[in-house]
Amino acid sequence: MTITIDWLNVPAAVPNEARRLEAEARQQILTKPPGALGRLEAMAIRLAALQDTAQPRVEHVHITVFAGDHGVAAEGVSAFPQAVTGEMVRNFAHGGAAICVLARALNATLEVINLGTVNNPGPLEGVKDYRLGPGTANFTQAPAMDEHQLACALAAGRHAAERAQLAGAQLFIGGEMGIANTTAATALACALLGHAPDCLAGPGTGLDAAGVARKSKVIQRALDLHYAHLGSPIAALRRVGGFEIAALAGAYIACAQMGTPVLIDGFISSSAALAAVRLRPGTENWLLFSHASAEPGHRLILEALDAQPLLNLGMRLGEGSGAATAVPILRMACALHNEMATFAEAAVSEATDASRADCASADEAPTIPVHPHAPEKVT
Repeated sequence: MTITIDWLNVPAAVPNEARRLEAEARQQILTKPPGALGRLEAMAIRLAALQDTAQPRVEHVHITVFAGDHGVAAEGVSAFPQAVTGEMVRNFAHGGAAICVLARALNATLEVINLGTVNNPGPLEGVKDYRLGPGTANFTQAPAMDEHQLACALAAGRHAAERAQLAGAQLFIGGEMGIANTTAATALACALLGHAPDCLAGPGTGLDAAGVARKSKVIQRALDLHYAHLGSPIAALRRVGGFEIAALAGAYIACAQMGTPVLIDGFISSSAALAAVRLRPGTENWLLFSHASAEPGHRLILEALDAQPLLNLGMRLGEGSGAATAVPILRMACALHNEMATFAEAAVSEATDASRADCASADEAPTIPVHPHAPEKVT
């Protein structure tokens, strides 16, 4: 069966500007000085526009973890053996991974999709088996994926987003697992941003300085091999990406097309988000960013997407764990927006226009930007 990528051409939905203005106006009359809740106000305003509602909520969260192996692991770019990917898929199925714990704590829906591991863990309850092969090819020698594998990986992400939307998800989180996938994410980010590997390569699962230097050289070899094709985002994704990275990109694009807000995880998820924005401009309007990864290249990707993450906890696990950790903050932002009394309801005196002007001139009540996360169109 032929699977096409024509669906990538469907435009992203447009957030509701009227809802944004309505939410912004409500924030101005709640019993607090304007801007006193900082970015919590801006997040609630943005979610109101994305969800097209006066009362934004993130109670129904859908998390999909995509797993896949990488042929470039043969180059010694990871501190862990490749067998760990399949072993972690079993761990997901048994509920023992970090994202499983977090999903239970959030009462979130969690699904796991095996896109292709070297060691096949076999049928597992709660794991969808969409194997596209025993991992990608070693992209220092050949393209990571053929065109059919890329189309299938993108479609796997699209279908996960569709399941989330049909289930009434108010927020989508994509996670990943795959030994050597920080190498693939770094190579993809280098290709899309035009940076040298030395600027983005990091320790991943725990490499020492010599290991990071080796990883950087491996990525440079891959970039040199595929140089003539890296000007195209879709070609870059196919040649130096991974099954799970392509699936994440597909999920983000599909969420944007359907109007489902997305909370992006860390370095690898952000690399996929960068690819998604390059493939389908407008996707960026639906992306919120959860945390600043300890992986050094993450900062450059966030800058390219004009993204301001909510947390900085030194996390670098992946799986969607950083995004899941940030969900309670979004829930608090929504609760404050929806449930605080207005000045009129509480019979509390508002600041006078003159005092507002004095505060503003004294920088005592700074204006909070409406969309601190929304990047401009990335070209």
